[in-house]
Amino acid sequence: MEENKLVELSFEFAKLIVNLVDNFNAPKSSYMINQLARTGTSIGANIHEAQYAHSKADFTAKLEIALKEANETSYCLQLMFETGRLEETDFKRAEKLCGNIRRLLIASCRTVKSKMENK
Repeated sequence: MEENKLVELSFEFAKLIVNLVDNFNAPKSSYMINQLARTGTSIGANIHEAQYAHSKADFTAKLEIALKEANETSYCLQLMFETGRLEETDFKRAEKLCGNIRRLLIASCRTVKSKMENK
């Protein structure tokens, strides 16, 4: 089931983000590191919360929030890479996983919305 894949991938991504931010040594970048930590771990938290939604509309809303957080995380990763705060290999690995999660979120939201419209 796609949602289980989302739960697994988003948890793996959260672990990757936690490890990335724990390895930063740039005190001047602490505001960026904190933002990356918040948005990067929020994706999985919202996907996890969606599993316990009260309705399909609530489920979709949680996934859409996760998608917004994924987009913001991607922005943070790009900014940190382009300003030399993130190594290319770390950026590519994180961005690839984030992109996979975004694609699954988009597909899941479309599927649920389609089912809601057909009822």
